Amino acid sequence: MNWDDTRIFLAVYRERSLRGAARVVGVDQATVGRRLAALERALGATLFLRTSGGYVLTTAGEVALQAAEKMEHSALDLVRKIQGVDTRLSGEVRVTTTDTLGLEFVMTALRTLHDEHPDVRVLLNTSTQILNLARREADIAVRTVKPDNPDLLTRRLAAWPLGLYASADYLARHGEPLPGTGFEGHDLVVYQPHVEARRPLMLVGETVQAGRIVSGLNSSLMVRAAVRSGLGIGEIAVPIAERDGLVRIWPERSNPKPYEVWMVTHKDLRHTARINAVIDHIAQAFG
Repeated sequence: MNWDDTRIFLAVYRERSLRGAARVVGVDQATVGRRLAALERALGATLFLRTSGGYVLTTAGEVALQAAEKMEHSALDLVRKIQGVDTRLSGEVRVTTTDTLGLEFVMTALRTLHDEHPDVRVLLNTSTQILNLARREADIAVRTVKPDNPDLLTRRLAAWPLGLYASADYLARHGEPLPGTGFEGHDLVVYQPHVEARRPLMLVGETVQAGRIVSGLNSSLMVRAAVRSGLGIGEIAVPIAERDGLVRIWPERSNPKPYEVWMVTHKDLRHTARINAVIDHIAQAFG
């Protein structure tokens, strides 16, 4: 089992489909199918069951998975250690962040980075999905959650209060909600994962039980857009809302938990010149 075959095998296991695996490894779907079939012939075993729900490991596949993950760990460890002593200010750096942080801060960092180091090329992934830095799915992450992996280096870039906001147009039509009424008579836009969480939904410490949730959105960028359009009231990080020109309701109140921003990279990459350059420019953008 060589490393190229291992990458194909792991991609099919994680994506549960040939199409998804092809997207991950950067080849076409037919190539993934041929490589997987050749691997099964070489091992003399069926590694996956083709089910209606996708590709599922057989018993032989589960044994192969253990060896494949060890091989992956060794290969990625080798790449990180070699890159960790790379002093060139050129090449690719993969950055992952959310759409809001990408638009408001990381894009500014990319502009100043390019002015100073034009041969450093940044591949930017903006998504609510958390990519795995240990598997080299990204080199740098700018996240709102601090990871607990001891192999990752973290740096807090910001800790902003979350306030309650509406557009001037919404307030002209509906007025401000009264504290203690549970947003009675008001429309609310909320971050969808908070709706799905198994706890009472609250905004800046106020229950929403009497309000009307008109939209649940899967990104903070869309929450901002909904509030800005006058669709309803929402909870937004104060500096971001101020950039949008929104009106703060109950300014003495904020969410008990701040909106934190963390920059994360793998410890083996801390001496890579191009990665350090990107880190410095992102930190400056937040500063």
